Amino acid sequence: MRERKSVKFNLQQQHQQEDQNGHLSPFKLANLFDPDASWDKDQLGDILHWIRQALALICGLLWGAIPLVGGIWFLLFVVLSSGIIYGYYALILKVDEEDFGGHGALLQEGLFASVSLFLLAWILVYSLAHF
Repeated sequence: MRERKSVKFNLQQQHQQEDQNGHLSPFKLANLFDPDASWDKDQLGDILHWIRQALALICGLLWGAIPLVGGIWFLLFVVLSSGIIYGYYALILKVDEEDFGGHGALLQEGLFASVSLFLLAWILVYSLAHF
């Protein structure tokens, strides 16, 4: 029991030292919806990437289960994904897109990986559920 407390105490001391040394503090979930939070290019890129991945998985599973077929549904996913990403960084976070390489760079973040995940989930669920 005493050993656990000392390990926990040591971890807390390390985090305090990191904060004092000028390193980034641990990521807080509240920052995801805080327009006043400061973002660097890598952090914002990671957030946009993982939002796209979650959306790709949800849409792929849903499209495959319903069963939707055709290119229009693929285009709908790309438009929906890009619209949600744009809304997130422009309307919720209110970041200056020029600081991060413009709209093109932000909208492209994680796009190709999410398209791959979307297609994989869509095809797999459709094939397993309807054949």
